[in-house]
Amino acid sequence: MYLFGHLQGFTSQRRIYNYFAAHWRQWFPALPTYQAFNHRLHLLTPAFELFIDNYLRAAGKRESLAAADRLIDSLPVMLAVGTRANRARVARQLADVGFCATKQIHYCGVKLHVVAARRLSKLPLPERLFLSPASQHDLAALREFDPQLSACGLFGDKAYADSDTKATMQKRGIYLVTPYKRKRNEEETAVPILFNRFVASIRQPIESLFGWLIQRTDVQNASRVRSTQGLLVHCYGKLAVACLLLNFYS
Repeated sequence: MYLFGHLQGFTSQRRIYNYFAAHWRQWFPALPTYQAFNHRLHLLTPAFELFIDNYLRAAGKRESLAAADRLIDSLPVMLAVGTRANRARVARQLADVGFCATKQIHYCGVKLHVVAARRLSKLPLPERLFLSPASQHDLAALREFDPQLSACGLFGDKAYADSDTKATMQKRGIYLVTPYKRKRNEEETAVPILFNRFVASIRQPIESLFGWLIQRTDVQNASRVRSTQGLLVHCYGKLAVACLLLNFYS
């Protein structure tokens, strides 16, 4: 019901439940209350994670992307924004307060980190997905995740620009490429504009992937979540929906 409801364009659990209660009641004569529906969904988080892992492994083998460049970035999943961020008390086992540089706002929530294989004329194919608190810097998350990466060209934004990290990863055949980060008091003329444009053009598909995820699943908006388990269902359930849709788009 959860997956099918998303495929019909309903991105909130309440709307999915109401849709089935109004139009599919004869197929589900023992449909429980909305509260029981949510409780059962919470029990399915491990199943969503397993589905995502199996799909990504199978898709990677099918497309033979071993030699492709990899793209890395993070997407904020927001429980509360602005002045309400510091007052939020939901899912404190996972979520805390961080800053979204793209939207220039503070928010309470988590970050969805994605490592994806770049494909020509297609959306990138995610290979690794993991969550971190909103306050964790992207570079720190990459350092924790580094052992799971294999040799490749890895393109990220300025948040990943660190010479020590690049040197450490290069020893294992991972070439981390980021835009040039201007130093304090350095003149703008010293910035290699063409190189930065090149890196931005390579990275652009992962921005398209995030935009597509938000449009099709509304994963960034977690304002209706009321518990840690609900946040996990919100993230992994919607990522399972995205895997189904990526299969149609491939």
